[in-house]
Amino acid sequence: MTPASYQGRSVWSLALERFLADRVAVISAAIVVMGLLTVLASALDLVASQWSQELAVGHAPPHWFAHDESSSDGQAKVRGATTRPIATAGTSNNAPTPCDVLDPIESEMRQVGGYSSSQAKLTPSAADVQDPIANELSLASKKLAQHRTIPMAERAPSAAWGADKWGRDVLDKTIKAAETSILVGLCAALIATVIGSLLGAFSGWYGGWVDDLSNWIYNVLNAIPSILLILAIAAVLDSKGVLSIVIILGVTGWTGVYRLVRGEYLKHRDRDYVRAAYAIGASPLRRMFIHVLPNVSHVILVQFSLLTVACIKAEVILSFLGFGVPVDGVSWGTMLTEAQNDLLLGIWWQLAAATLAMGLFVTALSLLTDALRDALDPKLTH
Repeated sequence: MTPASYQGRSVWSLALERFLADRVAVISAAIVVMGLLTVLASALDLVASQWSQELAVGHAPPHWFAHDESSSDGQAKVRGATTRPIATAGTSNNAPTPCDVLDPIESEMRQVGGYSSSQAKLTPSAADVQDPIANELSLASKKLAQHRTIPMAERAPSAAWGADKWGRDVLDKTIKAAETSILVGLCAALIATVIGSLLGAFSGWYGGWVDDLSNWIYNVLNAIPSILLILAIAAVLDSKGVLSIVIILGVTGWTGVYRLVRGEYLKHRDRDYVRAAYAIGASPLRRMFIHVLPNVSHVILVQFSLLTVACIKAEVILSFLGFGVPVDGVSWGTMLTEAQNDLLLGIWWQLAAATLAMGLFVTALSLLTDALRDALDPKLTH
């Protein structure tokens, strides 16, 4: 493209043209978009809605790795399954009757008088006994009814991508875990990037007491080891869940973005194009965010990508230590925690699924960010 062809075109249209010319960038963008669409579909329960159902035998291998044992009638036999029927209430033949109950103080009660053996052997009815935890048991039974557990003899001997130790499908579990991990990484990185960019822009542009106050806050937070600061805030909040993790990581992860954005604004605020904007009457906010921001956006995008990867890793650590995703949820971090024990038994499919999904998304996001940085850099012309 010749320099004359740049005339009359905005920086965004030129960046889009350079981005579409990069095949790796387009493929990476497609993978990231597919990952985000998968997260959206999982959040709407369009896919992986039954990830918590125990559909297969514990540690069932994938379909292509399974070695089914067939019985004489041609049906697959589940290893370790039993064909003994499960006893239900009212069907057991071994239930004790009132006549089988022995009263250890029957003789003493006879001496007192007014007490017969027939009365002693009467079983109290349900109306005579009040269960103190009846309400709690009713609520628990309703919750358990929502997660139906298939009997062991009826479970599949293998699964699409294998099963974990509870018999849950690893493929559905990986999709549901992607929803949690990607949302945590993107939301926390977005909050940290916005905080760091705004503080860095105002600090580098205005200087003076604004710069001194921002630098003091930056130095205080940067002096504390990040993992200790994260754990301290997690202990103070004393709550588990995706929202808590996002707040913790977003509040503690903005220092690196602040330092780089502040340096860029210190460098650009005295450039000729900024002075020209001032000469034509542009306000300070317009010069900061309309003129200078596009020239430092490649730095912000790179930091956003790095923060996304760092937030996903931090979520793994928090979940491993018990401060992350609650026990009724799942993420790539909890899957890797479970997989480290399964790997000792030769159960590798949960580790492979979580690692492959996380590595593919993170790599694609990193390549996409590098391509956006090159496309938005005004010094690069192709």
